[in-house]
Amino acid sequence: MADEKEPVTIKKYANRRLYNTGTSTYVTLEDLAVMVKNGEDFVVYDAKTSEDITRSVLAQIIFEQENKEGQSLLPIAFLRQLIRFYGDSMQMMVPKFLEQSMSSLTSQQGKFREQITQAFGGVGGFGPMEEHVRRNMEMFEKTFAMFAPPFARGGKPGEGAAPTDKPQSAGEMEELKRQLDEMQKRLDKLGGKE
Repeated sequence: MADEKEPVTIKKYANRRLYNTGTSTYVTLEDLAVMVKNGEDFVVYDAKTSEDITRSVLAQIIFEQENKEGQSLLPIAFLRQLIRFYGDSMQMMVPKFLEQSMSSLTSQQGKFREQITQAFGGVGGFGPMEEHVRRNMEMFEKTFAMFAPPFARGGKPGEGAAPTDKPQSAGEMEELKRQLDEMQKRLDKLGGKE
């Protein structure tokens, strides 16, 4: 039986500073979030009372992550429902259910990543698809620039096309149509795999 590594002890002082006893350094909530993401286990104790405050510190980390732009994971409806469970007769069942759900999601995450890699090819996963989308966006921008009024291109009303604007050739338009058809086929194929 393999020895399980003891969790790192973090002490929280009255001045709200967090001290990692394993590295003998002060850490931030962001540092603790990185530790969690790296699979490092820790417990947090109040330095004065020795009370285990790990749960509240982890909740604080979630709060901080939720407030970052584009980082939100918890839908408002979920948060409201979670609040409703406090004090409810079902409260005792919720932690175990959430734990099992997260465990299932985590195990499925690896399979999902593998499927995405296979669907889009290569180690980079979305790399080829991102390049394809980038090229298409460039072509869309060129096409729409042909139809934009001069003032939208930085000129003044009444002026002709800017000297750098070049009309799209028939070949470029055909290439754009071909790429759109190819992208639609890929999306249809992905939709059929689900």
